[in-house]
Amino acid sequence: MVGEDFRFGAKRTGDVDLLSAAGRELGFEVVALPPVQDGGERISSSLVRNALAQGDLIRAKELLGHAYYMSGHVIHGQKLGRTLGFPTLNLPVPHRRPALSGIYVVRVHGISQTPVAGVASIGLRPSVDDSGRVLLEVHLLDFARNVYGKLVRVEFLKKLRDEEKYPDLSSLSAAIAEDARQAREFFGLAPLAKNFATSATDRIS
Repeated sequence: MVGEDFRFGAKRTGDVDLLSAAGRELGFEVVALPPVQDGGERISSSLVRNALAQGDLIRAKELLGHAYYMSGHVIHGQKLGRTLGFPTLNLPVPHRRPALSGIYVVRVHGISQTPVAGVASIGLRPSVDDSGRVLLEVHLLDFARNVYGKLVRVEFLKKLRDEEKYPDLSSLSAAIAEDARQAREFFGLAPLAKNFATSATDRIS
């Protein structure tokens, strides 16, 4: 099943007719779907990507029919979050140029019976890493369990700000604290108790 304007192959020279001809020869059926529109505007992956790049998650949700999310298995990180007092759940990002970047309010599915609130950073982490590797890091609010290896879905709800480079770790820590505060406010959660923050650093990467 493909869109009416589907293209493939070298220099995008293949089209639905060529794919259908191949189907008749090789024994598979091709169905061309008409474009899906929203208010007279054709919904496309480019339109969704543009909304995400602009941080317009409401528009992206309207186009997709659900909140934008990323999935993956939790991996071990550098454990820097423990040092800063904000342990993180880490997911690899296969694309060097993901559709969105920056700091976001998120919900994480797959680590508890109910979604877990959090604040996430997706990008190059310029303050602590110069490798050019893109990583999704999520600081979970009021949650402290070992979740390494679990398959999770991170649902993006609101953009807080763009990624920045900070001169030192104390400045980075202060920025993360403010991001977490805004995320707690978004979810209507009480301010974090200090003793919980201390114990959480022992149980998440």
